[in-house]
Amino acid sequence: MWYFTWILGVLLALALGVINVMWLETERCLDDEICEGAD
Repeated sequence: MWYFTWILGVLLALALGVINVMWLETERCLDDEICEGAD
């Protein structure tokens, strides 16, 4: 049953990485273009 914990840990780390990238994209534009949702 240890592999369930390992798989959940890997999935949690990947999910946090994806959420972090999505948050960074909303905080500042990664492209040189003007973001539509930026203030």
